Amino acid sequence: MSLLDEEGNQDESLESKTLSAEDQVKDHSTGTRVVAGQIFLESGKSDSQSENEENFRSQEEEKENSLEELNSLEMSNLLNKDLEEAEIQSPVLTAIGGTADGEPCHFPFLFMEKEYAECTADGREDGRLWCATTYDYKKDQKWGFCESEEQSNKRRQMQEAEDVYQIGMKILNESSKKAQKKVAYQYLLKAADMNHTKAMEKVSYALLFGDYLKQNIQSSKELFERLTEEGSPKGQMALGFLYASGLGVNSSQAKALVYYTFGALGGNLIAHMILGYRYWAGIGVLQSCESALTHYRLVANHVASDISLTGGTVVQRIRLADEVENPGMASGMLEEDLIQYYQFLAEKGDVQAQVGLGQLHLHGGRGVEQNHQRAFEYFNQAANAGNSHAMAFLGKMYSEGSDVVPQSNETALQYFKKAADMGNPVGQSGLGMAYLYGRGVPVNYELALKYFQKAAEQGWVDGQLQLGSMYYNGIGVKKDYKQALKYFNLASQGGHILAFYNLAQMHATGTGVMRSCHTAVELFKNVCERGRWSERLMTAYNSYKDGDSNSAVVQYLLLAEQGYEVAQSNAAFILDQKEASIVGENETYPRALLHWNRAASQGYTVARIKLGDYHFYGFGTDVDYETAFIHYRLASEQQHSAQAMFNLGYMHEKGLGIKQDIHLAKRFYDMAAEASPDAQVPVFLALCKLGVIYSLQYIREINIREVFSHIDMDQLLGPEWDLYLMTIIALLLGTIIAYRQRQHQAIPRPAGLRPAVPQQEPPPEHQPPQ
Repeated sequence: MSLLDEEGNQDESLESKTLSAEDQVKDHSTGTRVVAGQIFLESGKSDSQSENEENFRSQEEEKENSLEELNSLEMSNLLNKDLEEAEIQSPVLTAIGGTADGEPCHFPFLFMEKEYAECTADGREDGRLWCATTYDYKKDQKWGFCESEEQSNKRRQMQEAEDVYQIGMKILNESSKKAQKKVAYQYLLKAADMNHTKAMEKVSYALLFGDYLKQNIQSSKELFERLTEEGSPKGQMALGFLYASGLGVNSSQAKALVYYTFGALGGNLIAHMILGYRYWAGIGVLQSCESALTHYRLVANHVASDISLTGGTVVQRIRLADEVENPGMASGMLEEDLIQYYQFLAEKGDVQAQVGLGQLHLHGGRGVEQNHQRAFEYFNQAANAGNSHAMAFLGKMYSEGSDVVPQSNETALQYFKKAADMGNPVGQSGLGMAYLYGRGVPVNYELALKYFQKAAEQGWVDGQLQLGSMYYNGIGVKKDYKQALKYFNLASQGGHILAFYNLAQMHATGTGVMRSCHTAVELFKNVCERGRWSERLMTAYNSYKDGDSNSAVVQYLLLAEQGYEVAQSNAAFILDQKEASIVGENETYPRALLHWNRAASQGYTVARIKLGDYHFYGFGTDVDYETAFIHYRLASEQQHSAQAMFNLGYMHEKGLGIKQDIHLAKRFYDMAAEASPDAQVPVFLALCKLGVIYSLQYIREINIREVFSHIDMDQLLGPEWDLYLMTIIALLLGTIIAYRQRQHQAIPRPAGLRPAVPQQEPPPEHQPPQ
């Protein structure tokens, strides 16, 4: 199921993983543990606190011993007292109407030879809940309703709404066809009209993004307001987004911050991520690294816990500006023809094509949807042909388990052993995991360490990660934070999410390294941006390619709020091109300027140059050559941009925002030519123009009469230079006279005999283009 179902895929990550107050306190504690390569904080910062922990434990033991000294009579009295209090506090249902109005319900009660521990609708056609006030209903016939008629109607309405919602979700989850998903949303619309909260959430996001429903910002805003009144964290976060981006409402960063905060308090991970970015960048709040760390760490914990052995989905990040500037540059997407070609090779028995397609379908990405069934088929074919890589990935799939492949440690172990025996690092790492956690074999840390070392030596990131975890935790080896740091760094170079997560935890707590809040935040931010919500990057890109710029820009704007630099630059690009009609024409450049600025602050060169352009030409702001010069200089010094160097050369040449200096202009032009071969032609033309300007300026600065007065012609051409000059003039004059006489000697033709000149076609090079 794709993320087009407006946050539908995030129900698990956003709702079921809401932290309780106790869990949040645990999250902020300082100790650590490692589970499946993930470091989780628990208590105690490092070994230095072990003494305090022991003291604490000894105090706890003393308390336990003192409790044991109480005699059994005293303990039983305490227990009886607690039970009595519990009975007093438990709510008592009172029967309404029936034959025992006002009497307390009796639980359990016997009806139709069956005991009921709660109210039931059995035996009634209208579905109203009732209870008996004595144990045996048949004997005493004493009963009453558990709810009023109004409450009953409301409950039945909500049950009907839930049924409609479940039908819609069933269609949505089981179908990949767009037409079927549209049908599903009709059911969800009906459930939303019946005030079903989850249906309202899904419909509101669909209206916001234009997913399977016509985009309607105003209707989505009204739904978000209703959800916010009901206390929905999703509704609060979305309403904060509308105020932050000024969609359907007047922009207000203060209101946005309030709604984001309420959404985060309700456990919404996207709200936490947005607040983390705002505190990190100082947007609408005072910049605070520690506050950003708190929010990002909380989200990263959930993202890390979602990472499976197979690695999860791969999301392609595509910059719209780069695609336009370099249309020939590969975007990372695979063409349909190329995929079909690989499929043809795989069907013909090409093992490498089978393994490649298997990995593509296992992880998704590059324009290919995740499909475990097809991945399993391709890996099976390649494994039968004896490919060790395919065997190892089959082991991974069996170890992880899915709807397609049943979880089986025994089968996984067989595949891992076969692959490891052939020297495959993926198989060796899988075998190490089996021995580390006792999956199908007894736990054996020595063998686990051995296989992880073999995999790490071959550069396999999983082996490096698990090896780092063993050194960090001191499992099978002596605890060594430096070695752990080394292997986590190696795994992070391969792009492993959990390696980034572990490094972030180490920098956040100062374990094995000097504590660095800034480094920890950057690493946690990287982890957070690999969460499920990142799939919307591809959804937004597809919307843009399908010509729906309004839907694309709203999706990119939400991701931009979460701190995705690629989303910030893409949103700015669409606004810059004036392709989004939902944004007023007078607002496009100021909003684009805002997002170019945020993207530039995260190191995107094109965005920095765009900032210079906006201030140079006055797009969305006043013309300010000095500020433009500053942005071009930053892009030149930090990112070595040829475009920025060329622009600096031009500004020096013209004296815009800086004192005119032709020499510095030439220097920047030369630097631009060295930085990029593409800049050589424009630099050559600019230098030619600069040469002409320099020559004219030189001539203007000197006195020509004074120059000629200093020239001695006798020394330059000899004492008889005047005779030479006169002779040359005479020869030229004679030549001209002879040429003119030859023309006059030509016999003139009579006017009547002049031949007609035929109409000649112009030469090919002068013909107008067809």
